[in-house]
Amino acid sequence: MLKLPRVMYSFYEHRLRRALTPDELPHHVGVLVDGNRRWARQFGASAEEGHRAGARKIVEFLRWCDELEIQVVTLYVLSTENLNRPPEELSALLQIITNLTRELQDEGICRIQAVGALATLPPQLQEQLASSARSTAGNPGPHLNIAVGYGGRQEIVDAVREVFEDAASRGESLERTAEALSIEDISAHLYTRGQPDPDLLIRTSGEQRLSGFLMWQSAYSEFYFCEALWPDFRRVDFLRALRDYARRQRRFGG
Repeated sequence: MLKLPRVMYSFYEHRLRRALTPDELPHHVGVLVDGNRRWARQFGASAEEGHRAGARKIVEFLRWCDELEIQVVTLYVLSTENLNRPPEELSALLQIITNLTRELQDEGICRIQAVGALATLPPQLQEQLASSARSTAGNPGPHLNIAVGYGGRQEIVDAVREVFEDAASRGESLERTAEALSIEDISAHLYTRGQPDPDLLIRTSGEQRLSGFLMWQSAYSEFYFCEALWPDFRRVDFLRALRDYARRQRRFGG
């Protein structure tokens, strides 16, 4: 009798998966991996243990994305505001992210790119992110953007700054550059330049806001908010999000 719920759960998950056709799946999925600390508090555990559980879930999640042949995944792992956390917690979190990138590199199921204000990160993490990007460049599976030291407003500021710096290097005046500035100019200087905008953004933990995640790129994204805390996020929760996305009629510009 104890095995029956598990069998039923497996059957339900299988049915959800079979109902999704490849052309209904998003090409680019972004996830705000929220709820690690709240998950830890439930068990009287430390914030560090919550972040470790969250890192394990990221590895599992990327396996799901690989199986579903999702092309691009962006995970909001560390915001610029998170860099102001208490030194002890921040140090542990940065080490967990460093270890996570090593594990993903060893898994060989994705191509890693760090996106964010990377110069604000400790040198050890910067070096690991750069090493993982080089080592995984030829891997199969999804392209993974790890948003670390990331802020959506800062990304737009950095993009505009680069537009003007490039124009100045060509000897163009500020006035002419400002007059000619276009949406395409800014898009071409974002951290995710050259990539498709996200089709679907998922946030766990029940919060219903984007907290600056992919502010520019998400103009026409579909949003899905899930009550589960990130370490508790199950494959069936992901499949439900994908089913919900598949049922929507997307409208661009209206």
